[in-house]
Amino acid sequence: MLNRIIIMGRLTRDPELRRTQSGTPVTTISVAVDRDYQSKESQEKQTDFIDVVAWRSTAEFISKYFTKGRMIVVEGSLQSRKWQDKNGQNRVSWEIQASNVYFGDSRRDNQGGGDYGAPSYGGQSYGSPAQSYTAPAGGGSYAEIEEDGELPF
Repeated sequence: MLNRIIIMGRLTRDPELRRTQSGTPVTTISVAVDRDYQSKESQEKQTDFIDVVAWRSTAEFISKYFTKGRMIVVEGSLQSRKWQDKNGQNRVSWEIQASNVYFGDSRRDNQGGGDYGAPSYGGQSYGSPAQSYTAPAGGGSYAEIEEDGELPF
């Protein structure tokens, strides 16, 4: 079975780092994610607001480098949480448990505070999303490969 989800959107508020009674860092954020289609009636894109929970060093990273309006890419698993409201009604909330987070924009896109050259963090993934690459003009110092027409297999 597989439970993996990746979303990209903008933070709806500044992250707030909290700690459990045992001192474990945790932060909950809300990410606004646009749908790929527009409403026929209003010709506007629909937006979903997705709750994300991050723990330990990932929570600390989010609270240190992300602010309201900043584009974020979240990778994790979808989980449900059961709870009772103040009227005693049973409720279910769905949220993403973040395992990795990445910057979804660059310093050019958002000149606000923070060190946007910092690596993404969580799990085994480090480094911001790949920048575009343009090959040098003139072929650089690479030699041409000569083909003899025969395949090696």
